[in-house]
Amino acid sequence: MGKLNELLELEKRPWGGYIILLDDEKCKVKKLVINSKKRFSLQYHNKRNETWTIVQGKLKITVDKYEKIYSYGETISVPIGTLHRIENIGDEVAEIIEVQTGNYFGEDDIVRIEDDFGRVK
Repeated sequence: MGKLNELLELEKRPWGGYIILLDDEKCKVKKLVINSKKRFSLQYHNKRNETWTIVQGKLKITVDKYEKIYSYGETISVPIGTLHRIENIGDEVAEIIEVQTGNYFGEDDIVRIEDDFGRVK
């Protein structure tokens, strides 16, 4: 991982974790670190858009009803209310820069539909 990771703490999650790079009233920027063969919940958000840029790894990404394989340099946009999931299909850690825009960026805006870690309410 890059030098920035030495300065900022990784917020751990069952799939890997994230580092908050910027958090203000207009946007939130995170570096997502997804462990090999792990995936996020199938989820959506009511208050934010997300744009992801792949900076390392090979990922299967679901947006709405579509699945596609993405790798370094590719960018994906996920509008408010759109079902989505990120899955690391590679043998190495994957990394994504995530930019959130909207009117609220709290983790409680995640609505999980399916989850490998028992977090569906």
